[in-house]
Amino acid sequence: MAHDDLSIKSIDPTLYNEDLAPLPHDKRRWGWFEIFNVWSNDIQSLFGYTLAATLFISYGLNGWAVFAAIVLAGLIVMFLVNLTGKPSVKYGIPYPVMARAAVGVRGANFPAMVRGIVAIFWYGVQTYFASTALALMLYAFFGGEEGATFLGLTAVDWIAYLLVCVFQVALFIRGIDWITKFLNWAGPLVYVVMIVLLAVIWYQAGSGMLSEVGNIFAGSGDYEGGPVMAFVAIVGTMVAYFAAVIINYGDFSRFVRTERDMKLGNFLGLPVSLAFFSLLALMITAGTVVVFGEALTNPSDIVGRVDNIVLTIVAAITFFAATVGINLVANFIPPAYDLANLSPTNISARTGGFITAFIAFFIGALWISFISAIGIAGFVDTLGAVLAPLYGILVADYYLIRRQSLNVQDLFSANPAGAYFYEGGWNKKAMIAFAVAAIFSVGSVWIPALAALSGFAWLIGAAIGGALHFMLMRQEASRLAVPTA
Repeated sequence: MAHDDLSIKSIDPTLYNEDLAPLPHDKRRWGWFEIFNVWSNDIQSLFGYTLAATLFISYGLNGWAVFAAIVLAGLIVMFLVNLTGKPSVKYGIPYPVMARAAVGVRGANFPAMVRGIVAIFWYGVQTYFASTALALMLYAFFGGEEGATFLGLTAVDWIAYLLVCVFQVALFIRGIDWITKFLNWAGPLVYVVMIVLLAVIWYQAGSGMLSEVGNIFAGSGDYEGGPVMAFVAIVGTMVAYFAAVIINYGDFSRFVRTERDMKLGNFLGLPVSLAFFSLLALMITAGTVVVFGEALTNPSDIVGRVDNIVLTIVAAITFFAATVGINLVANFIPPAYDLANLSPTNISARTGGFITAFIAFFIGALWISFISAIGIAGFVDTLGAVLAPLYGILVADYYLIRRQSLNVQDLFSANPAGAYFYEGGWNKKAMIAFAVAAIFSVGSVWIPALAALSGFAWLIGAAIGGALHFMLMRQEASRLAVPTA
């Protein structure tokens, strides 16, 4: 495999630019540690901490059952991303190019556009949340919490927000090598700071710390539907948390040297890292009950209550870095590629990044005053549900229809005789499979009777999409399976 020729022989500028082109094996620099840090940064955001801590105190389950649910969710996500990551390791192509095999060289613009919209929205939101961590540090130095506000933000909040916006774009401009260095630094440092924060809380809590951990582990058993449904809900919630990255994981795995490195990084970064991070969140939250008299699940609130200026500054910088990390991983790099796929001649990944940052700036700036108050979550969740059938279609197409073989040249060809041109560049059978499956996955957002499925609605929508695509395409499977190019 290391000697496969991935260079494109005949370049169609409407389908090709250097950012979308297959990445040669000799230019790949990532090993298992880089993949591990992709997931570490994805897990370690402010929202990720709050989610992990809340799972232990909101579902009434025994603590060991919560851990089991979190680890199971990590294993499920690991399995899903191993499937989407493998072809990109083999061929060095990002997600929107991979999608061309299943839905057509022109049809791939649709899943790319949907994924891009979801990512841009969350990029703006996470930029705002990253700025709150930086604002925490600025308040520690200069005060200003009670100052006048504009669109719900004080002058300090606006300074922090603008600094985060500029920092993220500057990091992106420096390229994937700088982003990699940032992720490799931020991931381990967050764990160091969390361990220090745990030590400080434990010192203040004294002997009451372990007693409170025991209370949380005992569980109250008051979740509606009983312990089984609580367990299912936790697994579903954690899977849904990673859903956005699952489909476009190839955007990252294309940088990995070997499939073995990818799988090892996925294992250490998902079930292992997820369990360790959740344990730290549980212990710290238990300590806050003893020290402050209430369970604090937001690390910014915890650090703000700890009267230690050095810890406040270090923790603020660290959680800022972690939230920026997930923003780059889940919400910046994906739309940069997706926008480039819409018009490779005019939009490079770098230009796509600028477009992303420009639109997202207004989303983050208006989050407090407007967007968070109008119920925009339904819109975003609907777009996320649209991606579920597309995941199933892409996986079924690669593993069942094409049997893990693609014609790399035809992925970049608009020749009507090409393997992925179909009808005018669109695979209508794939779109039919998508439309039928999307009725269920989108319905899971809006139909109360399906709400109990929680995050599993995404998995079920993917399964339906994949099954329908296989049924519609299986007669062509022998013709479409091609030698590796």
